[in-house]
Amino acid sequence: MQSSRSTRLLYLTRRLLQSRPASQKAAPEAPAAEGPTAGSGTGSSGEQTTHFGFQTVRESEKEQKVHEVFEQVANSYDMMNDAMSMGIHRLWKDIFVERLGPTHGMKLLDMAGGTGDISFRYLKYLANQPNPKNRISHVTVSDINQHMLDVGEERARRLGLTSERLPNASVAWKCADAEKLPFQDETFNAYTIAFGIRNCTHVDKVLTEAYRVLQPGGRFMCLEFSHLTNETMQWLYDQYSFQVIPPMGQLLAGQWQAYQYLVESIRRFPKQEQFKQMIQQAGFEHVCYENLTFGVVSIHSGFKL
Repeated sequence: MQSSRSTRLLYLTRRLLQSRPASQKAAPEAPAAEGPTAGSGTGSSGEQTTHFGFQTVRESEKEQKVHEVFEQVANSYDMMNDAMSMGIHRLWKDIFVERLGPTHGMKLLDMAGGTGDISFRYLKYLANQPNPKNRISHVTVSDINQHMLDVGEERARRLGLTSERLPNASVAWKCADAEKLPFQDETFNAYTIAFGIRNCTHVDKVLTEAYRVLQPGGRFMCLEFSHLTNETMQWLYDQYSFQVIPPMGQLLAGQWQAYQYLVESIRRFPKQEQFKQMIQQAGFEHVCYENLTFGVVSIHSGFKL
């Protein structure tokens, strides 16, 4: 049955690709990924510009454009993650939380946590660990988009992962901008951000804010799409990204342009070593990264010491 559905989806995707207008065809060459401000400059109005996928937009426009993208895809976000990655995103997130190694008493800020995937894994991980001292753990799930948080809160209720039903853990939901966090200094001892930092206008400000709200000894961890280490595999991955994902988004979620932006934003994000240097510049130490699935995604980690 699953094989039949997959075959049907691929057939419909090919048909849609053959019939799509020229204006929707994927760009044959992507601009080089030079960092989070690649393509930035000054527009005719004198305002700084930045990239939104492969477009150049005013900085004041990007936040609203990203907000609109995730507002559009909020209800289908988890389904599309499964379809686009063939379910592998679940394994990536499992590994991410295992690398974090939550312990009882931890206070986690899960930034861009929207639908709760990382926070739910964190809570389930803790539930499987002995807690003889009955230490209380906490997670604040934060996202700039309230629609994503609404989806996450509803999922938490269905799964029983709420403060009322968790014996030794509390959960809070907070709509907030990663570049301007509404939390006091040294509030958390762990900060995670999964598949969200590349959508921020000023990645350096996100990292600075992460450093500020972490306690000494606190850990920053980021899971993000990255760049493959093999050129041939990168080319194949690009073909899949640009030729399959946008039409899949149209078929499954009715959203072509939103998923066109998402694959473009991956190509514009810094490579692993560049991003490592940015994390170090924000003040973190012992910064390292681990590639998963040949570099399709990578986990970056650093400590505030």
